[in-house]
Amino acid sequence: MVAKKTKTQKKPAAKKVKRLPAVKDRYTKSAILSEIAENADLTKTQVAAVLDELSTLIERHIRKGAAGEFTLPGLLKIKKVKTAARKARKGVPNPFRPGELMDVAAKPASTKVKVLPLKGLKDFA
Repeated sequence: MVAKKTKTQKKPAAKKVKRLPAVKDRYTKSAILSEIAENADLTKTQVAAVLDELSTLIERHIRKGAAGEFTLPGLLKIKKVKTAARKARKGVPNPFRPGELMDVAAKPASTKVKVLPLKGLKDFA
């Protein structure tokens, strides 16, 4: 059975999010490790191990024969995108020099990595 809410029961208090100041200069890898270690009460070695494991996990999702997509919830999505091969073309108008014709070389098919921001990351900006 579901318990009914009475007037004496209180809603759980919302967590207060402490606002930290904006970072003025870009962090190095060691500065990032130090900051995370300090704020999460972990050692730098533990934080470095977590980031290395995250890198390995992303690589396992993206490599050939894998799912081809990795999502870091609330922040970003990393996708593998296949591009088709393009044939060579001759006599194409040159966009930089009107009136001239140019040849466009062929390009083989390739695979690219695309990083898409999710709503949480967009809200930061």
